[in-house]
Amino acid sequence: MDIIKFLDEFTSESLTKKASSRRAMLGNLGSFGKKAAMVAVPFGLASTSSKAFAQDNGNNAIGALQLALTLEYLEAEFYIKALDSGVLPSGGRAEAVYNQISKHESAHVTFLQTGLGDNSVDSPEFDFTAGGAFDPFNPNNDMAYAQLLALAQAFEDTGVRAYKGQAGNLMGTQFLTPALQIHSVEARHASEIRRLRADVLNENTNENALGWITLNNRGPGMPEATQAVYDGEENVVQGGVNLVDATGFSAEAVSQSYDEPMSGEVAQQIAGLFIVS
Repeated sequence: MDIIKFLDEFTSESLTKKASSRRAMLGNLGSFGKKAAMVAVPFGLASTSSKAFAQDNGNNAIGALQLALTLEYLEAEFYIKALDSGVLPSGGRAEAVYNQISKHESAHVTFLQTGLGDNSVDSPEFDFTAGGAFDPFNPNNDMAYAQLLALAQAFEDTGVRAYKGQAGNLMGTQFLTPALQIHSVEARHASEIRRLRADVLNENTNENALGWITLNNRGPGMPEATQAVYDGEENVVQGGVNLVDATGFSAEAVSQSYDEPMSGEVAQQIAGLFIVS
């Protein structure tokens, strides 16, 4: 199977338009009713019997893709529920952006399920309130729209860093290139969500949501619970070179110039906040 060709075809606009409805896409994501205790079981312990992994580097690659699939399940369900919630302004740019991102995340799910084959994992059951901390799908909640945007930013930023963090586990496999393709798309999602958040922040607080990350600052309006997504981004040493010393630029500017990878363990912990165990 040509994995790269499959991903390119599946993420094309012509194919994603074939989905009959958002709920139909939700049905294609697998059995959401099944609970998978993904945060309790280390990734990478699945069998390596699938033919899709005949040329891979073993359980590390399987674990990396299982982690990616779990994060994509989370994002895909989140955007579908957001679109169905009635919270997004109808007919506006936010609805259009969420609709397109939803297509992308659903395409990523199908790709990873296909690539993993027998090693694919079921979706966990998600709780997007994080135990009652949020209420993002309630149109009667005045903060719901802001929470939808904040959670979307946190999920996308996690995805960007998590894909980068797992790249080493995919070296030498046919999945490295498509994983990097997904990584760049997740980064574009994060930037677009920031544009939407900037509109809300400028309207309500006169603060700006930058399109990049400065040090380990989660940014204005982001809940404290999302801090783990940004910890580590304050790094200013790249390849053994302290770029503040080498360039004379500020730590803020240097940190903005590089995006840091996230370990699988941290990505699991973040996802675990929204997984019913």
